Amino acid sequence: MDVCNLGQEIEVPKNFTIKGVLELLMANTEEIKGKKLISLGIGDPTAHCCFRTSSAAQEAVVDALRSNKFNGYAPTAGLPQTRMAIAEYLSRDLPYDLLPEDVYVTSGCTQAIEIALSILSRPGANILLPRPGFPVYGLCSAFRNLEARYFDLLPDNQWEVDLATVGHLADHNTVAMVIINPGNPCGNVYSYQHLKEIAETAKRLGIVVISDEVYGHLAFGNNPFVPMGVFGSIAPVITLGSLSKRWLVPGWRLGWLVTTDPDGTLKSPKFVERLKKYCDICGGSATFIQAAVPAILEEKQEVFFRKTINILKQTSDTCYRKMKEINCITCPHKPQGSMAFMVKLNISMLKDISDDIDFCFKLAKEESVIILPGLAVGLKNWLRIIFAVEPSCLEEALERVKSFCQRHSR
Repeated sequence: MDVCNLGQEIEVPKNFTIKGVLELLMANTEEIKGKKLISLGIGDPTAHCCFRTSSAAQEAVVDALRSNKFNGYAPTAGLPQTRMAIAEYLSRDLPYDLLPEDVYVTSGCTQAIEIALSILSRPGANILLPRPGFPVYGLCSAFRNLEARYFDLLPDNQWEVDLATVGHLADHNTVAMVIINPGNPCGNVYSYQHLKEIAETAKRLGIVVISDEVYGHLAFGNNPFVPMGVFGSIAPVITLGSLSKRWLVPGWRLGWLVTTDPDGTLKSPKFVERLKKYCDICGGSATFIQAAVPAILEEKQEVFFRKTINILKQTSDTCYRKMKEINCITCPHKPQGSMAFMVKLNISMLKDISDDIDFCFKLAKEESVIILPGLAVGLKNWLRIIFAVEPSCLEEALERVKSFCQRHSR
């Protein structure tokens, strides 16, 4: 290879990234007198004072740091006590007990995604991804030369997986299907029965289920959160999660990849060795953060958790109510969990707006409100709205969206 032509020969994946789109939208805003910038675009609740982690979590990190015992490297799969604590925490909701050896500590859930897709990839392989979904999966697949095939989530059926499509998409080269529960970007929470049907479909197809549970337990609708690992005896499950959302600490970058697989399909020596060696490449979370995890997970924090759920329920209700007031926007369902939901744009009711991307760029420029266009998560002419926002800011932002839509209505 000619090094001088390296830049011309390298292919850049064409996949959207949420941060990339939001950066472009931010660059398109203008300072408007009396209108501060309000972002409903990224799932980082820590920008708002009503979303703060617990004092117990903070004290656990401070104690670990001040001990001077955790300034060196951690084992690449994670500190033993951290793996044990995560295994015990997740086992509370499972019909079997996980072992520390089932847990791999990662730098946030994003690294867990990278590891999961990397260890499953092989020449000619494909993976089934949800649409709409979290675009990092498609981007990571592109970098790993793993063909991404997309199955639809059904907006008129609580965003359930179109399992018939899954069956048609899969072939002998399919290695896994991904689900996100509670849902990002849809704000749905799958029922026990639907999760069981997903597991049975995966069993019939002979594939692994990768269950992204980064929003685990952030459920406030009719369906309680049920971990996919409950059905690990039907089909092998790789569970991904983190402290980021439930503990409101996305910047701490503490995640996990767990083989929730009581029958041991994912515990073959070759698979485990491949997993360990990939962890050797990428490392994991900061050692002192890992050291704080046992105290964080052992502490009973129901008051803290309930406060977060109550705020999310309030803000999601506000979002749903305010969106219903806008003629050109349709809400298929009230949010049931996570921190985001999807609404549909009726472009025919708007003048001088061509699509969801045009809508979001003009909204950012005219109203200093950032919303993610649906195309970024796989659905053209939809919008993803984050409701993990301070209530008064959310009200103001949604009033601006309403004014924008009225101004541009036909």
